[in-house]
Amino acid sequence: MHIVKSFGVMSVAKIMGVLYACMGLLFAPFFLLFGLLGSMAGSMAGQGSSPFAGIVGVFVAILLPFFYGAVGFIGGAIGALLYNLVSKWVGGFEVEVELRSTTPLAPYPIIPPASPSV
Repeated sequence: MHIVKSFGVMSVAKIMGVLYACMGLLFAPFFLLFGLLGSMAGSMAGQGSSPFAGIVGVFVAILLPFFYGAVGFIGGAIGALLYNLVSKWVGGFEVEVELRSTTPLAPYPIIPPASPSV
């Protein structure tokens, strides 16, 4: 067993920021859909159509990945800092690691060429 003593704060923050930004990209179409449905529901309820009715959904969908990325970056940095502090007192994660050979494996057995007979 190996023990993870600490994490690089910036490396965790960058990875978490990118992962959360990708999640924001996944959620953005739903905000566009909800903005569209909200503007349609407002016009069908007889409240009149406003030129800015669906624009809020578009702005939220555009800003959502950036906001999620920033929150992920900050949350990842705080989480890594807390882990580094707590792991000094109680120990780190125990991880079992398997070491593999670095020699490349051929997809088929390598047979040396036959030597020409004289």
